[in-house]
Amino acid sequence: MSNKSYAIVGFLAPTIFWLTYFVMANQRTEYSFLTKAISELGATDAPNKWTWNVFGYIIPGILISIFSIGLYKNIKVESSNKLALIGVFMSGIFMAISGVFPGDYDNKNSITMLLHTIGSFGSYIFFLIAAFSYPNQMKKSAYWTTAIKPTLIFTWLTILFGSWVFIFPNFPAVGQRIVFMFYFLWIIFTSYKLYFSTTKEN
Repeated sequence: MSNKSYAIVGFLAPTIFWLTYFVMANQRTEYSFLTKAISELGATDAPNKWTWNVFGYIIPGILISIFSIGLYKNIKVESSNKLALIGVFMSGIFMAISGVFPGDYDNKNSITMLLHTIGSFGSYIFFLIAAFSYPNQMKKSAYWTTAIKPTLIFTWLTILFGSWVFIFPNFPAVGQRIVFMFYFLWIIFTSYKLYFSTTKEN
């Protein structure tokens, strides 16, 4: 695959996620953007739960994992370790896992809820590993050096807004959506840079 092909795959992940989210959320009059978690669209008792889990989590997760390969190929140098690659790749895999196991919000101690939670948190943790590993590789490239500051800003903003639930407990879901927004902005921005890269075309 070429740089542009990998980049398009990267662009597709957030596009499919957010389109699915807005369509499905607006079909449910009882669904609150302020208090309901995104995963509740695909909860065990939700209508059309597999539509959300497939198009909201599984497909975007797989696309992110595919994109991670092209991104790493373009940025890596001789001495690069694979931690950054593993981070983005596994972030996508764990996102897909969270879709394979719908959240059971009526029984939060259930196995499916546990596995869903592992998928959600695992995806974010692996993202952080990648996001803080890539700057060391990006600084070795004149082209990718300009991506260090924006990607780190997006990363730190996911951490900052991750604390939203503790500050605004009456509408905790807003913070989750902002975290997702900056997570996907990281994907979109690196996809953009990869699309216009003229090096290491594969």
